[in-house]
Amino acid sequence: MSGSILFEAIVFLTGAIICVPIARRLGLSSVLGYLFAGIIIGPFLLGFVGQEGQDILHFAEFGVVMMLFLVGLDIDLRSFWRMRKAIFGMGGAQVIGSILLSYFILIWLGVEWRIALTISMAVALSSTAISLQSIKENGLFHTTGGKSSFSILLFQDIIVILMLGVLPLLSNIDPMQTQGSQNGTERHYLLENLPLWIQTIAILLSIISIVIAGRYLIVPMLRRVAKSGVRELLVAMALLIVFGISWLMELVGLSPALGAFLGGVVLATSEFKHELESTLDPFKALLLGLFFMAVGTSINFLVIGDNPLVVSGLVVGVIVIKAVILYVVGFIFRLKIDQRLLLAVGLAQIGEFAFVLLSFSFELYILTREQLDIMLAVTALTMTITPILGMINERLILPRVGTRESEVRPMDQIEKKHKIILLGFGHFGSTIGRFLRAHGVEATVLDHDSNRVDFLRKMGFEVYYGDGTRMDLLESAGIAAADIIILAIDDTDAKLELVRKLKTKYPNLKYMVRAKNTFDAYELRKLGVRHIYREYFGTSIKMAGDVLSDLGFDQEATQTQVDKFIKYDQESMARLADTVTNKKEYLFQVREEIALQEKLMAEDLNIGKSKIDAHRKTAESQAKS
Repeated sequence: MSGSILFEAIVFLTGAIICVPIARRLGLSSVLGYLFAGIIIGPFLLGFVGQEGQDILHFAEFGVVMMLFLVGLDIDLRSFWRMRKAIFGMGGAQVIGSILLSYFILIWLGVEWRIALTISMAVALSSTAISLQSIKENGLFHTTGGKSSFSILLFQDIIVILMLGVLPLLSNIDPMQTQGSQNGTERHYLLENLPLWIQTIAILLSIISIVIAGRYLIVPMLRRVAKSGVRELLVAMALLIVFGISWLMELVGLSPALGAFLGGVVLATSEFKHELESTLDPFKALLLGLFFMAVGTSINFLVIGDNPLVVSGLVVGVIVIKAVILYVVGFIFRLKIDQRLLLAVGLAQIGEFAFVLLSFSFELYILTREQLDIMLAVTALTMTITPILGMINERLILPRVGTRESEVRPMDQIEKKHKIILLGFGHFGSTIGRFLRAHGVEATVLDHDSNRVDFLRKMGFEVYYGDGTRMDLLESAGIAAADIIILAIDDTDAKLELVRKLKTKYPNLKYMVRAKNTFDAYELRKLGVRHIYREYFGTSIKMAGDVLSDLGFDQEATQTQVDKFIKYDQESMARLADTVTNKKEYLFQVREEIALQEKLMAEDLNIGKSKIDAHRKTAESQAKS
């Protein structure tokens, strides 16, 4: 009975349901709950799950694939291009530094150089699943430390391809003779027997094919599926996209997780972004939980019992080496001390791709069975210990060093709901709020700065604390019944993301949105927002009008010109919004628009002067008579 798939499913689900809530109640990460659940139900404690835990681990790695696909959906191609220095700079420095330091220490300890290099490459890899899940749970993804961690993890997913290519060169045995000889498994990919230059071209073509397919194949298919109105077809299509991209990457020898990330980046600007997120997120969460539990079941306590000093020494050594390298990398790239500590502790484990790397080295007779078992135990233990170290770092170390963050407090319960919702009550939003209140118009005001909320309440304003970009808070604020939402928050990405979500769910809602500059205004125009208010635009026009008045221009004519300039500029912005992605066309169009504006303004000024002169003459003749 214990070998039944249904029984194993019941065991895994029961373990998660019991252990994860306990971990959360104790203030621990859900990752720790899953890991401890795996340890408890694994072959070395209760024994509900046997050695097949390794097979479950390979299946559950699809959770990592889906997670990176969803991360890719949050990063468009422009953002990805802006991250290139962090990916290759910080990621390259971390991987090279970890390999070199680990290698020389192992050589100093008398380890044979091929084994030392293989283990060093595994040590350089961190766990994407554990690190990103912890970062997301703690709301750190958009911090400097969170972005730096993601950049390093992404580089590791890229470099693991090169590492797998190097391993056969370290073996004294013909790779063709080793396939399946040690553990009965075979490793094949489509291009393995072709020349290196052909493999390189094929890899580049596969990446290009993902980009092209995303725009010209996947999106049209999603539109056809969406028109059918059958929800389960969209689920099937979302899974097909992830599995199809992963399979293509495996065919050419690339990391499936890397391919899924690229697919997500390509689809980040499509209209189906949020549908894909909401569809795949439950699968990702379930598979990631299964992955963490499988890691727990894979910890071989017999190996640990037979080699306690070796295993414990390697675990401590790996964590210290990686933490030191990561801290130094953070220092070189000028991260603040608290962000350096987050980076150093969060990525100080050996990652899931090390399971693949170490198993492959065993197949190539680089590692012995005993060495493989020890390193697999060390890998699983570092993955288990790192969340605990992260919790210690967060609660005991970070409060005493670096920049202090405001005290975490729960979001307010919103008692009064109005037809207008105002997000952000800083200098920009408070001006709007005061003007509306002076005219007897009430609005539900939300702000994410707890200190500002407390200060404004002392001044008599009714402001609620909370992250206004969260849908659950907006729904509690009465977004479903609201007529207008005013977005006065500073974060451009958060504004755009929120508008996309609200446009889908509340199509009749009206938007009044603050834009930091003209290019942000273009993005909002593309989303269908018509009421856009650029920072300092109105005040700068007012200043220009005051300059003309001081120079002797007629005040009435000047005010008319100010109003017309604003009108012409808004019309121009609407025309330019579609050309901003093409630099040459945009620059040409801007010159044309400026010339048109100046021509229209000159004509209006002449007409205005004629009207004013005629008005003055009439007034003078009436006075004389």
